[in-house]
Amino acid sequence: MQEPAAGPPTPASGLTAPFTLTRLTVVRHGQSTANAAFADAARTRTEQTPLEGRDADVPLSGLGLTQADALGRWLGGLDPGERPQLVVCSPYARARRTWERMAAASGTGGGDLPHAVVDQRLRDREMGVFELHPPAAIAARAPEEAARRARLGEWFYRPPGGESLADVVLRVRDLLHHLDRAAVGRRILLVAHDAIAVAVQHVTAGIGAPVPDDLPPVPNASVTRWHGDGHHLSLTEWAGTGHLDEYAD
Repeated sequence: MQEPAAGPPTPASGLTAPFTLTRLTVVRHGQSTANAAFADAARTRTEQTPLEGRDADVPLSGLGLTQADALGRWLGGLDPGERPQLVVCSPYARARRTWERMAAASGTGGGDLPHAVVDQRLRDREMGVFELHPPAAIAARAPEEAARRARLGEWFYRPPGGESLADVVLRVRDLLHHLDRAAVGRRILLVAHDAIAVAVQHVTAGIGAPVPDDLPPVPNASVTRWHGDGHHLSLTEWAGTGHLDEYAD
């Protein structure tokens, strides 16, 4: 099993945010059909046209379904005292389907797992007018926006009608503090997106944490975990994917 990937550093001088949660885990959804299409476009360097439909409705790919099953076997392999007591899902179809497959593949029969609740604050970063546009399509259709994105960087770039990663942090901060008050001392699992994992790390790093210059990768179906001591949350695993090999079919 591979070692957990190292996470982004937390500054020693930061004012760490108080949290009572015992465990906090963020699972990124399995590969979606959009993830696969974007990867193909990047690999072939084609200016693929935007995908049809809404981002919220994009389903898992065949690989994504398999990854979600592997996540379920990982979940079932946890000691009962390590399993989540509360599951909160993004409203997006790919995240909700990931949890459904996880629960079904866990081998617990669902009896030891909580029912998931859905919260809009866990939705993926909104890209506004560029919804479901591969990067190459943005560059081809709106080169001035692509240049502005490169100049500002992902943390601060806000597409027309959409969000920057800094905007995502604001709603994630609100959700985390809400959960901390509503679920004191509990183990919580968030099933969401890569932007959510990055936002959670930035919030838990505390006031004064620097904006990451190079955003760490958060692969599909990866697991990121924080452990709590009753006062603060500390990152213990960043975007781990060892379970995808260990629990593969």
